[in-house]
Amino acid sequence: QVRVAESGGGLVQAGDSLRLSCAASGRPFASLGMGWFRQAPGKEREFVAAITWSDGSGTYYEDSVKGRFTISRDNLKSTVYLQMNSLKPEDTAVYYCGASTFRSGGQFAYEYEYWGQGTQVTVSS
Repeated sequence: QVRVAESGGGLVQAGDSLRLSCAASGRPFASLGMGWFRQAPGKEREFVAAITWSDGSGTYYEDSVKGRFTISRDNLKSTVYLQMNSLKPEDTAVYYCGASTFRSGGQFAYEYEYWGQGTQVTVSS
């Protein structure tokens, strides 16, 4: 069983930055593919960013966040980060972190077996 917990959400203004953290435990962290997804009210959960297992040399982003968001991982701290810059009101959502034991760099929710409880990000205009 893998436990996943996000933190770092909050209320910010458009143009501000925020860094989300996601800690995972229960399995060697380097063996987990990690991803960030978000869900806005009335919408389905959508892919945001993913990072491959091991050294995290592969990263993937949804088009609307490319150039603004950066995903990274620290295997020693068993944590994956999502640095969000130039935030926009349309980035407002609950952000979820997913962990996968069988897919590295997955961009679909079904590729992740374990999820955190989510952290709210609200961007005001």
